Amino acid sequence: MRILHTSDWHLGRTFHGRLLGEDHAAFADHLVDLVRTESVDAVLVCGDVYDRAIPPNDAVALLDETLRRLSERTRVVLTPGNHDSARRLGFAADLMREGLVIRARTAGLDQGIILPDSQGREAAVVHALPYLDPDAAREILPPLLRERLGEVVPAGRGADQDVPGEQGHPATTTGGTRAGGGAEAAPRAPLLPRSHEAVVSAALRLVAADLRRVRRGRSRRLSSLLMAHAFVVGGRASESERDIRVGGVDCVPSEIFTTMGGSPLASQCGGLDYVALGHLHRPQEVGPHRGGGRGGQDRRTGTGTPGAPGGGPRLVYCGSPLPFSFDEAEDARPKSSVLLDLSADGVTSLERIAVPAHHRVRTVEGTMTELLSGAFDDARDAWVRVVLHGRRPPGALAVLKDRFPGLLAFHHQAPCRPGRQVAVTAAADPLRIAEDFLDDVGAHPPGDAERAVLRQAYESALAAQRSER
Repeated sequence: MRILHTSDWHLGRTFHGRLLGEDHAAFADHLVDLVRTESVDAVLVCGDVYDRAIPPNDAVALLDETLRRLSERTRVVLTPGNHDSARRLGFAADLMREGLVIRARTAGLDQGIILPDSQGREAAVVHALPYLDPDAAREILPPLLRERLGEVVPAGRGADQDVPGEQGHPATTTGGTRAGGGAEAAPRAPLLPRSHEAVVSAALRLVAADLRRVRRGRSRRLSSLLMAHAFVVGGRASESERDIRVGGVDCVPSEIFTTMGGSPLASQCGGLDYVALGHLHRPQEVGPHRGGGRGGQDRRTGTGTPGAPGGGPRLVYCGSPLPFSFDEAEDARPKSSVLLDLSADGVTSLERIAVPAHHRVRTVEGTMTELLSGAFDDARDAWVRVVLHGRRPPGALAVLKDRFPGLLAFHHQAPCRPGRQVAVTAAADPLRIAEDFLDDVGAHPPGDAERAVLRQAYESALAAQRSER
């Protein structure tokens, strides 16, 4: 069967102040056309559908129309990311048509979705994980682990990490008073450690049990896909991921997808074949198949590097369909969706289908003379970031805006000069200090006209000071 993997649409986002509504609409048309021409059996949308929890009306309308068009042609499985409001995105999910499944609730993450192939045979199972915020999921998951696996999280586990009653958060007693006030404190519910690794591992242990159940007794193996919105260790971030935190709280090691989060059922469930990842905006693959993989292929080159079977699932970021920062736009790999074929043995081919660019995005660098030369004529119609090297003459920005009408960002890279120390004392000449300052920050001494302006300003300040006495 054939699967199309996409994520991180970020509907409602802007690019340096420019609206992306037309770009997103063009991508939606491309996606619908791709489903039709490539006979796609299912589309997986792995989080960050919207750019913020309360999206603008136009973004909601576009998502509604796009999901309607897609679900008329194929099956769609959608999960929320960290930018989405899971509650809003999952509203009325239980009432959706058969062709559209929205998995927004943590409690349903281990309920596999069976996908049929083009002949109507059950061919694959998808486990769709919504974004698991460590602060919320560490509390929600322990009861599920106990109920479905008999796994008991030790009381007080993770108690040293931002647990109520610790680190300045007062614990409450059964009578609602602070601990130590004479009443006996209520027992604290068990919590998982406060990290994305801990909550995703717990979710994978739940998935392993369901995967073993679904595959048991079948004469033909079901392929297994997992949808996740996470920062897997080894992935390359870009400038546009605004809320990736450091320190390990939001990192997930790639090995947990092979061990199913340390589940004792990892070998019995048959393992995952493909992990459809969202969150990072660069198209990339992480883990043991990085850079190629079993049956991997790039549609632009038609090449791929065979990987060793049994080396774990393919861990793939399709990336965002649009560039949201200049560094993304200039990546060697174009924006893309991932088209993969599955058989009972797993992934048989993987292709990245480039998303047509609605706007060209460029960074141009050089001196003022170079930027105004014919070498950059091809950037006049693009969205441009200008990096000016060397001297910045007066009015440079206005001249560059006329040269590049789509100029959205500007950076001046002044030449490196040895630092100077200017002694500012009561005896120092204020005009000389001002001239030295302009020379230091502007990379050239002020001219006669600039000196005249400085002198006029200084004399006006002196006159105002004398009139106040």
